[in-house]
Amino acid sequence: MDTDGTYEARRSHVGKPPVPPPPRHAPAPAGGGTVQWLRTPRPAAEPGVWRFGHRPRPEEEPETVPARRLFAGALIALLSGWLLWSLLWNGYLGSYWVWPLDVFTPASWRGGVAQVFASYTYYGLCLGLLAVGMGRVGGWGEIWQRYGVPLWPLFILLPSVWREMPRTVWWLEWTSNLYYVCLAVAVVAVVGRIGTWPVFSRRRAGPTPARAEPQEDPVDWPDLRDAGLAEAARKLAEATRSGALRDVDYARIRRAWQGVRTHPDRLAAFADAVRAHGPAACAHPSGVRDLPVRTAAHDLATSQVRIGTAADHPRNPYARRTTGVALEPAVLGTSLLAVGPAGSGKTVRLVRPVVESLCLQALANRAAVVAVTAHGTALAPDQAFDVVVSVGRPDSTHDLDLYGGADDPDEAARMLAEALVGDLVPDSRRAATALAQLIGPYRAAHGHFPAVPELRELLGGAPEALAELRAAVAGDPAQLRELDARQRQAERGDDVGVLLAERVAFLDRPAFARFFRTDTEGRRFSLRAIEHPLRVRVDLPERGHAEASRIVARLLLAQFTEAALGRADRSLFACLVLDDATYTVTADSVRAIQRLRSAHAGVVLALRTLEDVPEALRGPLLGAVGCRMAFAGIASWDGGRFAETWGTEWVQTRDVTNRQIVSDEPLTKALHFLRRLVTGKAATTEAVTVREVERQRWSASDLAHAVPPGHAVLSLTGVRGEHVPPLLVDLRT
Repeated sequence: MDTDGTYEARRSHVGKPPVPPPPRHAPAPAGGGTVQWLRTPRPAAEPGVWRFGHRPRPEEEPETVPARRLFAGALIALLSGWLLWSLLWNGYLGSYWVWPLDVFTPASWRGGVAQVFASYTYYGLCLGLLAVGMGRVGGWGEIWQRYGVPLWPLFILLPSVWREMPRTVWWLEWTSNLYYVCLAVAVVAVVGRIGTWPVFSRRRAGPTPARAEPQEDPVDWPDLRDAGLAEAARKLAEATRSGALRDVDYARIRRAWQGVRTHPDRLAAFADAVRAHGPAACAHPSGVRDLPVRTAAHDLATSQVRIGTAADHPRNPYARRTTGVALEPAVLGTSLLAVGPAGSGKTVRLVRPVVESLCLQALANRAAVVAVTAHGTALAPDQAFDVVVSVGRPDSTHDLDLYGGADDPDEAARMLAEALVGDLVPDSRRAATALAQLIGPYRAAHGHFPAVPELRELLGGAPEALAELRAAVAGDPAQLRELDARQRQAERGDDVGVLLAERVAFLDRPAFARFFRTDTEGRRFSLRAIEHPLRVRVDLPERGHAEASRIVARLLLAQFTEAALGRADRSLFACLVLDDATYTVTADSVRAIQRLRSAHAGVVLALRTLEDVPEALRGPLLGAVGCRMAFAGIASWDGGRFAETWGTEWVQTRDVTNRQIVSDEPLTKALHFLRRLVTGKAATTEAVTVREVERQRWSASDLAHAVPPGHAVLSLTGVRGEHVPPLLVDLRT
């Protein structure tokens, strides 16, 4: 079939989509059912923050009192309050504090039950206010928040409270006690709630944020209802509440609705599709509505996939600690480079979630993904992809277009030369010229580019092949000039054609006899198809044909960058994921990666070490990508490259010099002993020196030895220029 046949065979129009079958399982979106998932808040945050249910943290860590000092202060406040209440209750401080009770109590209540309840109500108010005051002084609320130890009952239930209670009527005594305790607890709770207001707070965290305006329920599809599609909105709302509409359906229909808002002439077709098919409207060309299995947490409302949690580590900014870390097209559009040894988790904890997320977005008609991996790697099941190209395997259902669907011989030669000799020569233009001088006349003579065996013969200078080609283009002077130029170059001792023939020989093997064909037979896949929401996986035979696999990987990278930059419609996010980019990066590919940001496309490159990249390209590669990820266990020389790329920062350091105070006075010694008993520190004098110093964000030694297993250091850059400094990420949570 032709290069777009994979998509065309399944294409459907917006107005008459097929009715796809429901998913074979019930995948739950992040946070449970679809209704709860839609209603979960997603506050705006910087790139890389998992926004689903995110709760912003303060920018700076609040000062905390040490536990020993906190409990000592709370105990002192408790004993002081107890003593003060005992003195008041027993009349040692006079009776002035009960004067309001005597003034406002009616004369008719005196001597009866009403006076008892009024008295103990007043006592409860006084005790509650005293407990709140002592609690604020002693920091009881902080102890409660830290350790869950409530100290209010210890103060309220004092033995001296009911020491002088009347004992003539037992039921009156117990009722009064219960009423008194409940009232005191209520006062403490109410005043404690008031104490949490900013005006009563001991430390003000900052201005109170403005109250957000109430928003409409997204479950009811208010955009459609406001546009006059009340019936469509009602049908989708019913499907959402019943569970028939899942997160992929929501993202897909929202994507179609965005297209309608851009092109109002599609409104009628959209309404008809929703009315006819409900949650299955505007389906993906494959008819699939979900993946067979999910291994990561996804939020298709924001196109995010969670890969871990920012560690609670001093090197991470306080505002980012314990928050979720996610990737999305807004950061993948700047491309990502991940470096880590084998077994560090690149495939399981990074590549697999990213590919899974892009496949889900492709089902929502938002993205196109091409995943390149070694055969046998558990990246995702075959059912998760529209096209699976198994290079070198007889059971492969698709072939790979060697020339990337190009019609121009110069363009095809440039991509093929990049794949064949891009890792050997700093400039592949001579190789591209040599290829163009052969494949151009061949296409003019036969209507298609040469296959691998014919190309090898032409590059090797086979007399019969060249004579036959010259005879076929005898009537075309331009093509004859190309052949004459190639013949003159072949006579030179430094002819690049010999090197090209040696490299093409890696592809001219019996295992690849059914592949890279250029005739009309077979089902050839071309990366030109990334204009459509395709899910593609290419399996490379790295075990038996390592060099051929690297050539194919470079070929795919060159074809992808060429196709992504040449797209007319860039509304879909296109991404190429290379699970193993060993010896794949070339000088031309580094320059092309820099240009992908403006084309709404990106690449994900995974390497075991930077030694797999030519030395001259290691620095430019780290500078070309916007997202960099160093896994645990990298070598110190690799860490040095990352440390140099991440640069330095200004930090404030405090040099403290302590000198113990020695005194001969008995009273001073006693005070110093008491201070040491309470605070746990000796009486000292401190000399503090504060200065600003410049240090590396992460040094080479820290990256090589201080990153725990299952962790990685990640820095992100958004397509709009937003920058996130390196974060230590726990990939296991």
